[in-house]
Amino acid sequence: MKLDQLANNEEVEDICTTIKLSSISTEKVDASGDELYPPVNFSRVDYGIYRSSFPDSCNFSFLKALGLRSIVYLCPETYPEHHLNFLKSNRIQLFHFGIKGTKEAFVDIPEDTIREALRVVIDVRNQPLLIHCKRGKHRTGCLVGCLRKMQRWSLHTIFDEYRKFAAAKARVSDQRFMELFDASSLIR
Repeated sequence: MKLDQLANNEEVEDICTTIKLSSISTEKVDASGDELYPPVNFSRVDYGIYRSSFPDSCNFSFLKALGLRSIVYLCPETYPEHHLNFLKSNRIQLFHFGIKGTKEAFVDIPEDTIREALRVVIDVRNQPLLIHCKRGKHRTGCLVGCLRKMQRWSLHTIFDEYRKFAAAKARVSDQRFMELFDASSLIR
């Protein structure tokens, strides 16, 4: 059936609403034949450094394929036992930096914790690594933004990248934190 005939057919449902997630394939599989699904908000930050939202168990094959050595987890909640078992079985070290998520405009992001996390991120012995929080937007975005300051990116470009992941939920307080963050003590 041609598209013009399809459009005129009253019995045809809206194509967009009938596409099922299971029909979308990444066409990428690991050595065991498992399909690889990246976590939401997944992206490469730099060589050996990745970012994402909190991974689900359906993302484990993908994470395993990355050959991760470490995960930098930015939420205060305890890492789930199922996830810890995955890390242990794949010899992935967990670095847990419990940064409280907040929507409050004047709550300070703990600069000392960000510095400590950045030391872990830039240590090549910990790479390849994944940085994540709950949604991969704010806490992850602030840490990546501070890394970008270390890399001497312009603030405009840092904020563009932050907004790409935070979208409509971008926070002025996060951007202010990145702007005021002094990366000079961490630059080699």
